[in-house]
Amino acid sequence: MRSRVGLAAVVLATLSLVGCAATPVEPTPTVTVSATPTPTPTPMEAAPLTGEEFVAGTLSHGAFMAKIDNHPDARPQFGLNKTDIVFEELVEGGLSRYVAIWQSEVPSRIGPVRSIRPMDPDIASPFKGIIAYSGGKHKFIYMMRDTQVENFMHGLAKTAKYMFRTDQREAPHNVIVKAAKVIADKPNLVAPDQAFTFAKPGEMATAYQFGAARAVLHARFSYGNEPSWVWDAEAGVYKRRQAGGEWDVDEEGNVLTATNVIAQYVKESHEYGYVPKAVVIGKGTAYVSTGGKTFKVKWSKKKRNDYTVFTFQDGNVVKLAPGNTWIELVPKSGKFWTDITAK
Repeated sequence: MRSRVGLAAVVLATLSLVGCAATPVEPTPTVTVSATPTPTPTPMEAAPLTGEEFVAGTLSHGAFMAKIDNHPDARPQFGLNKTDIVFEELVEGGLSRYVAIWQSEVPSRIGPVRSIRPMDPDIASPFKGIIAYSGGKHKFIYMMRDTQVENFMHGLAKTAKYMFRTDQREAPHNVIVKAAKVIADKPNLVAPDQAFTFAKPGEMATAYQFGAARAVLHARFSYGNEPSWVWDAEAGVYKRRQAGGEWDVDEEGNVLTATNVIAQYVKESHEYGYVPKAVVIGKGTAYVSTGGKTFKVKWSKKKRNDYTVFTFQDGNVVKLAPGNTWIELVPKSGKFWTDITAK
């Protein structure tokens, strides 16, 4: 009995082994996991005139400047809402004109362009690039030609294909420039250096950090010529009103805006008779407004090719918010004042 039981056990074990051997074993597949590639970040750089971030290498071209008309018959102007920097200056008759500067975005056309004035060489020279104007007194033209800026005057053979008179305005308020084409055809113009110190991400602009809340800014160039800026907290910009109180708009009907507004008090030289000259080389008082707040500062400019520097009373440099800037060259015979609440 024990031997039969043992045999049976051996047979069962053998059958069990045979059964196992007869069942094919499926190989386990090998799974290769590929690592997700890390995207290469696009290199960025700050625009020299606004401090805003752009793809590196896209702003290597020169600045385009123009003397822009501000006579009522010239409005609305072309391209003013795409400027990086605008200087507003007093001219004869109590009127004002602009030296407008484009670099981070150059419009297809800008204008109307008018004649230059004696302070324009000192204003424009630090930005290098090119400046367009319709003419001017011979002395002022020679002064402008004696700068590091390329002159682009209406009526010359080299400017004929870029400057024209539009039928949308009456002369003399109708000279328009194909600005983007000018820049495209002049790749050798060097880009401007950084004009101001801008707050970096995580930093606050000086006026916003230390200034007093002010909702409306007024600049009196002469009696009857008092443009103003109104802070729009929702949009985060200042909106411009013309002297009569109406909104100042561009060619598309959009209100002109600014991220920073600077009222810079300047002396007016009368060395050219009835044509005033804003003295922008020297030093004085200014008011910087950013984010709905205004802060009193000092300004200084040592020589023509230098940028104007805005500082605290102790000499530390003021930081602007990244964005466009309007500089009101308020004559000392004029006035700058602010309202705490908007009207």
